Amino acid sequence: MTLQQIVEKLGLKPLSAFSKLSEEITGGYVSDLLSDVMANAKAGDLWVTLQTHQNIVAVASLKEIAGIILIGKREPEKQTLNKAEAKNIPILLSELPAFEVVGRLYQMGVSGQR
Repeated sequence: MTLQQIVEKLGLKPLSAFSKLSEEITGGYVSDLLSDVMANAKAGDLWVTLQTHQNIVAVASLKEIAGIILIGKREPEKQTLNKAEAKNIPILLSELPAFEVVGRLYQMGVSGQR
């Protein structure tokens, strides 16, 4: 499944790296602890978090994460968007809480098990 398909099905608002929306994701990961994401997320994952600071982009780049969904109407800091553009990391906004986003992703076939 591509990021663009997920954007359309979940009504997400893309904020950065629009050229990467056609890429396939291979799984999902949800966590708000950067150390947990660094230890357990896989390349190609779609990461669901409430964190909005620029360190999320560094972690996503390090782990080769396909994109980041920010939940609960949380807006990223300006520095976060600038860094996401520079690193070509898609940041997507959702109005839904994490529980709903992850549940819907799972229903769409996105799994955390590989």
